[in-house]
Amino acid sequence: MTGAAQPRITQSQHAAPDDRIGEMSAVVSAYDAMAAGFERQRPLPGWVAQSVCAAVLQAVADIDRPRILDIGAGTGRFGWPFVTSGDDYVGADLSGGMLRTFANRPLDGKHASLVQADGCALPFAAASFDAVLLIAVFGNLADACPLVDEARRILRPHGIVIVGRTAAPEDGIDERLKQRLDRLLHQRMPQSRRRNGREEAASYLAATASSTTEQIIASWTVERSPRAFLERHAGGARFSRLPRPAREDALRALGAWVQTEFGTLDAIFLETHRFEMRMFRFAGG
Repeated sequence: MTGAAQPRITQSQHAAPDDRIGEMSAVVSAYDAMAAGFERQRPLPGWVAQSVCAAVLQAVADIDRPRILDIGAGTGRFGWPFVTSGDDYVGADLSGGMLRTFANRPLDGKHASLVQADGCALPFAAASFDAVLLIAVFGNLADACPLVDEARRILRPHGIVIVGRTAAPEDGIDERLKQRLDRLLHQRMPQSRRRNGREEAASYLAATASSTTEQIIASWTVERSPRAFLERHAGGARFSRLPRPAREDALRALGAWVQTEFGTLDAIFLETHRFEMRMFRFAGG
């Protein structure tokens, strides 16, 4: 951490007496190595994050200065508007590298309140937050229930859990390449099939929520290319956990397929992406 600014880690006034929220730990996360280039490889228009922030605040507009927890805050690509607006926002993430990137963003002179913690074992007392954000945290998560249980534990009565994601078209180039890469990996490692606990989490939340609503918050056009896809996945957290020979061989095979299918790795495709939000409101604690 030498030479890098440290995130400002603040003690929550709602934390249990024996909770410790202090300096960044030595825990190593697969996302640490991705932090520096995460937003360059996965760009998001600033107005999209602002629209998400506005939608979250509208959902808790009946609460005076709502307290918001963002589990899996990462580099702050969705959290920064809350910080710059002075909202009562806390970002939590297991990756110290991602949180340092968040802390080093230009935040209009504000300091983000950040906590390095496992989302399934948060250092907060029960009923501490009015809204809990779970944005893009279910990738390759085999069992979403412990994370959802923890989100519910720290949610105040009449609080809201918000599950959000950026969705690409099912017939877009990114999804086609993901499916092809999955098949190639499955041929080399049958146990490597991609998993995502988002739908499981949504069903689990809906079973006890007093109301559920869905919104498309924003849509925008992006440029995608096979080369950019290969670069993103070569350094991706889930992909990096696989044995190097298998993943390198799969990427080579995918590159060869792209050359045959499209003639070049640099073919440009325009896709419409959208941000989807599901809000689960609870009548009691």
